[in-house]
Amino acid sequence: MTPEEEARQEIDAMLTAAGWAVQDRRRVNLGAALGVAVREFTLTTGEADYLLIVDRKAAGIVEAKPAGTTLLTSA
Repeated sequence: MTPEEEARQEIDAMLTAAGWAVQDRRRVNLGAALGVAVREFTLTTGEADYLLIVDRKAAGIVEAKPAGTTLLTSA
């Protein structure tokens, strides 16, 4: 298993434990749960590792990064 596959399994498990219905972008069912996390969702600006959808509305994005990566924010 590649490091990416291992990370995806871990993230999927964490999202599921938090109550999200994790789905593949090719088989999205927005009615599956109030909160749906869609893997590898294509956006106009690129691809999000996970798009978080609440009540059929985009609510956030999860970007997976290697352990130890410093996250930066812009002002």
